[in-house]
Amino acid sequence: MSSGPVIETQLRVRYAETDAMSIVYHTNYIVWFEVGRGEYFWQQGMNYADWERQGVYFPVSEVSARFLAPAHYGDLVTVRAWVQEVRSREATFAYEVLLAETGQQLATGWTKHLCVDSEGQVVIIPSRLRKVLEGGSEHEQK
Repeated sequence: MSSGPVIETQLRVRYAETDAMSIVYHTNYIVWFEVGRGEYFWQQGMNYADWERQGVYFPVSEVSARFLAPAHYGDLVTVRAWVQEVRSREATFAYEVLLAETGQQLATGWTKHLCVDSEGQVVIIPSRLRKVLEGGSEHEQK
């Protein structure tokens, strides 16, 4: 884990997220990773839409997930997200999905993000965004 914060958020598994075997369909974990990542930014005082209006985007360039145990309809899950690595033009978020009731690990994974401008060109991460990624709050910078 990084030295920065580990953000937790909880979700209740919806029926639409399950497959014919009554377990959560694998692609939904990737969506939950995004929920955790979004919550990470919100809890650091960062509104991602503000960055986009300034021409800074942070698309996913790679994703990995490992599935360890199934979640089922109605389960309450905890999604943990943290920044694993920050480089000049990219950052990697790591995730853990747990069954909230028992703490059983259901899935782990990571997403790698490139910083790009409004033309899609890879650019150096702006210093204010870098500070947020390294565990500082955007509020601390104003």
